[in-house]
Amino acid sequence: MTDNDEGSQSGAISTRLNWLRAGVLGANDGIISTAGLVVGVAGATTSRSAILTAGVAGLLAGSLSMAAGEYVSVSSQRDSERAALELERRELAEEPEAELAELAGLLEARGLSGEVALEAARQLTERDALRAHARVELGINPDELANPWHAALASLVAFTVGAVLPLLAIVLPGAGWRVPVTVGAVLCALALCGWVSARLGAAGVGRAVIRNVGGGAVAMAVTYAVGTWLGST
Repeated sequence: MTDNDEGSQSGAISTRLNWLRAGVLGANDGIISTAGLVVGVAGATTSRSAILTAGVAGLLAGSLSMAAGEYVSVSSQRDSERAALELERRELAEEPEAELAELAGLLEARGLSGEVALEAARQLTERDALRAHARVELGINPDELANPWHAALASLVAFTVGAVLPLLAIVLPGAGWRVPVTVGAVLCALALCGWVSARLGAAGVGRAVIRNVGGGAVAMAVTYAVGTWLGST
C-alpha cells in the first residue's frame, strides 16, 4: 500500500467517524429539544392533539433549522477551502522554488532532517505539488472537501430520528403516564448518546453520560415547571 493509499484510507476513516459523531450529536439535540417542548406542553394541558401538534412543529422547525445552519456553515467552510487551494495553485505557478522551500521547511518542522525534508518535498512536488501543499501546509484534502448538501441532510435526519422518540413517548401512553414514560425513555436515550459520543471521542464514558443525562433532566424539569405554571394560570 502506498503512502497516498494509507493517507486516503486514514482520511476516509476520520471522515466517517466525524460524520458518525455529528449524527449522534444531532440526534442528541433532537431528543433534548423535543422532549423539553412536549413535556412543557404536557405540563400545561392533557390534550393529546395539542401535545402532538407542538411536538411535530418542534420536530420540523428543529430539523430544518439544523439542516439550514449546517448547510450555511459547511458552505462557508468549503468556500474558504477552495479559496485557499486557488491561492496555493497560483503561488505554485508563480513561485515554485519558494513554495518548494516552504514545503521542505514545514516537513523539517515535523521532525525530518533538512536534507531528508528537502528530498521529500521534491518528490511530493513532482508527484502532485498542489496536493502536497494542501495536505501539509493547509491541512486540506482536495479530494474530500465538505459537501454542504450531505451535511444538511445528515443533520436533518439525525435530529428527526432523535426527536421521534420523545414525540412517540408522550403521545402513545395515557394522560397519567405520559410524562413519566417520556422522562424515562429520554434519559435512557441520552445515556446511550453520551456513551456512544464518549466512545467515538475516546473520552471518559461516565462523565459524558452524567453530563448528557443531567442536561436533559434539567431541561425537562424546567419546561415542565413552566408549562404547569402557565397551565394553572
